[in-house]
Amino acid sequence: MFDFQKLEVYKKAKLFHANCKKILLEKKLEKFVIDQLGRASLSVPLNIAEGSGKFSKADRKNYFTTARASLFECVAIVDILKESGRISEVEFDQMMKEADELSRILYVMIKNLT
Repeated sequence: MFDFQKLEVYKKAKLFHANCKKILLEKKLEKFVIDQLGRASLSVPLNIAEGSGKFSKADRKNYFTTARASLFECVAIVDILKESGRISEVEFDQMMKEADELSRILYVMIKNLT
């Protein structure tokens, strides 16, 4: 097992991606929305993993910042899906709860590398 696989933030990012994929598979969405949310949500755990493998603080910070930015992209997409009636309020609230927790963890990780 690689060290990043033990990180709670990585585990939570994988769960967030899985929940995004669940929405993508269950809903009838445009292909571009499926592509964008799929790629953005996958980017979160991938950047956490890649950043964990970097040696310098600046490199790690850059990857964790990118992971957080991808998370924000997901939040915007999910927000638009809720506003357009494509996902329920319950689905939206769950995704926002997960995203908020991930964002807070990543923020602390980024600040600790400054």
